[in-house]
Amino acid sequence: MTLGPEMKSTGEVMGQDVTLEKALYKGLLASGMTIPSHGSVLFTIADKDKEEALALVKRFYDIGYNILATEGTAALISERHLPVTAVNKIGGEAPNLLDVIRHGGAQFVVNTLTRGSRPARDGFRIRRESVENGVVCLTSLDTTEALLTVLESLAFQTECMPQMEDHTASKRIEQKAGVGE
Repeated sequence: MTLGPEMKSTGEVMGQDVTLEKALYKGLLASGMTIPSHGSVLFTIADKDKEEALALVKRFYDIGYNILATEGTAALISERHLPVTAVNKIGGEAPNLLDVIRHGGAQFVVNTLTRGSRPARDGFRIRRESVENGVVCLTSLDTTEALLTVLESLAFQTECMPQMEDHTASKRIEQKAGVGE
């Protein structure tokens, strides 16, 4: 495959496969992303994105991730009866969200952009800390949704298939042993 200049300059990658989930997975890996199958997701969401982000929070929770969020985001998540651990903002008491990122407390950070000088500086620090510590940092809810599609597909494959195989194997063992006849 040859990349055109427009793909090289923007850092675009492409994944091809027979299913959307597999193609997305390949594309995310090609972009250099490490995709942990469990752990915690830290949400620090701009007010304008909070309602839309709630559905994504629930999906992460449904596939087994722990949810961490800054105070305002955590309050909204809690109102929807989802378990969440509140994390202090930058400049707040330790441990704050930068400490969580530094010490491996989050495998993903979802940080949507806000307007104004203070939030912009904080967002830059969050993204930089994530990159420096090898933590996947997502700044777009669309990208977060694409990642979730992959994670849900992987979670389904790893949770359901072994159970079916185990059940089939145990039935064969029971039949050979004469159990259940």
